[in-house]
Amino acid sequence: MQRIRLRYTKRGRLRFTSHRDFQRAFERALRRAEVPMAYSAGFTPHPKVSYANAAPTGTGSEAEYLEIALTAPRDPDKLRELLDESMPAGLDIVDAVESRTSGLADRLTASVWELRLEGVEPATAQHAAERFTAAEQVEVQRRTKNGMRTFDAREAVVSLATVDSGLPADDADRPTDKPCAILRLVVRHVTPAVRPDDVLSGLRAVADLAPPVPAAVTRLAQGLFDEETGTVTDPLAPDREADTAAPPTAAVPAAAKAPAPEGPR
Repeated sequence: MQRIRLRYTKRGRLRFTSHRDFQRAFERALRRAEVPMAYSAGFTPHPKVSYANAAPTGTGSEAEYLEIALTAPRDPDKLRELLDESMPAGLDIVDAVESRTSGLADRLTASVWELRLEGVEPATAQHAAERFTAAEQVEVQRRTKNGMRTFDAREAVVSLATVDSGLPADDADRPTDKPCAILRLVVRHVTPAVRPDDVLSGLRAVADLAPPVPAAVTRLAQGLFDEETGTVTDPLAPDREADTAAPPTAAVPAAAKAPAPEGPR
């Protein structure tokens, strides 16, 4: 059984796609592309697809990951092209690699987020970010299925600061002629998870920062956090390195394919 790991995006208006909506679109793409999927056993078999740490509904992303299991080998690059052609524009399959290491989910320990704050001056946003990072603790509340929960949003945040510009955004996400502050946030994946909207709640609590319109949030990267460089690394890199280091498959000698004919008795 071959396993392929894919990176996909949620761009423009498709950032409002829920995880369940993406699952349905992706399973349709698998059928259109005639991917030889492995299926689970039982009364209701379903394709073996493993999703890892999906972004919340309403946020864009350049770095979502999943893994699929196949019953027949396929070239990862060609498979990526076929799937991308079968997906709606905005839900783009942008990278593929054969799984040669274990623990993809274990390598998703941090995320880099971009927060576009329309109508907010960069200096105001920077002041709020400094107030947030200087605090030892920033308590915020989030409504859960069990009611309101209070937790610290500061501990998981590695860095928070304004930047001059982020990645190119779709027209729906581009700043207008009004002031627009862009915050870059690096946050560890902890329990309970600290989301960008929790950090925005924390900025409102410590610095009274309240953007006039909802922030446009995009995940730029997720992977292992490198303590030395302070960066988030590509989680598919170990698979690429293992694929490069793997020796080519040797051809099986003809003599080994079938037993040699017996001589006269």
